Amino acid sequence: MVPGSLKFGVNLNNREPLLAPQYDIPALLDLSVAVEEAGFDSVWVGDSLFSKPRYEPLALLAAISQRTSRVRLGTACLVTATRNPLYLALEWATLDVISRGRTILGACMGNPEEGVRREYKALGLDFGKRAAIFEEGLHVLRALWTDGRVSFHGQFFQYDDISFSSGVEMGPLIPVQQPPPTWIVSNPRLIRGVQEDVVGRVIDRAAARIVRYGDGWMTCCRARHPEELVEQLARIRDAAREAGKDPSSLEVAYQVTMNIADSEAEAERSIGEYITQYYPELSKAVDLGEWGPVGTPDHIADWIARFAEAGVTYFICRFGALDQFGQVARFAQDVLPRFVQPAPAVTGRPGPLKGAHPRRDR
Repeated sequence: MVPGSLKFGVNLNNREPLLAPQYDIPALLDLSVAVEEAGFDSVWVGDSLFSKPRYEPLALLAAISQRTSRVRLGTACLVTATRNPLYLALEWATLDVISRGRTILGACMGNPEEGVRREYKALGLDFGKRAAIFEEGLHVLRALWTDGRVSFHGQFFQYDDISFSSGVEMGPLIPVQQPPPTWIVSNPRLIRGVQEDVVGRVIDRAAARIVRYGDGWMTCCRARHPEELVEQLARIRDAAREAGKDPSSLEVAYQVTMNIADSEAEAERSIGEYITQYYPELSKAVDLGEWGPVGTPDHIADWIARFAEAGVTYFICRFGALDQFGQVARFAQDVLPRFVQPAPAVTGRPGPLKGAHPRRDR
């Protein structure tokens, strides 16, 4: 681990306003400002249609973009497979423009939970084919964001020369970043009881997907097993080399759920109650200890150092506690300075969107 090389973001927990009366949407927006001022690199929101209800992530990030000026804005993660890729390409490009190119798309296809299966069914999508739907959608998104147009004939999507341009505009509507960074989610051991040979095939397909469509890998929820991260990262890097891509160019992000307290017992009580409400189905499938470290700042820092040594370059911190502001402040004071240099001071909030027009000559 190179000192100062790690980055840290905070998941703002956009489901919590539906669970905790003292953490409403104005408080969430205020927290995004506090995170930026505390020196973190980014803020993140999650996604779910109705299995784990929460406020819609793109609308929230648009609001956050007008309250912050430095931090990057990401999804951890957005279920892109259940969205029409044309509409999503337009929506995300718009978000990237109004945030002045600060977005990071954490993209996923949804966990194998009963609630997610119900979401696919309600949307008329075949859950069993979600990997293929996911990959086709990623192809369409990347083409529109990189080239400004797409022609594609897949199993689920067929397009002939589609562009966000009718010919009379100054150019196609495209994001500031071309393309915005996309980190592909893969958590092959999230659900227990899957045979190892099946896991191996899932890892290999995910590795190819990450290299082909992404700029990074995002994972979570195996906090007791850094050796699994080492194994999967090696296969992703092998896939990158086979594709002629520099393995070191891929970001390795880990979303870790934690609770900081004066003792491990105090932290365990707090995060246990929180996870049970936040993930009513997944909390039964994932052991509490796999979500992340809980306890004193020293214990949290030791865990981060261990996973950084395993290969993680970017930690997305989610605090499993009702007191979001208190957890962010304590992490920023007692843990963050051990790994990063102080961030530049925030000198002003966003003004008019001068110079952010998505025009590009063609």
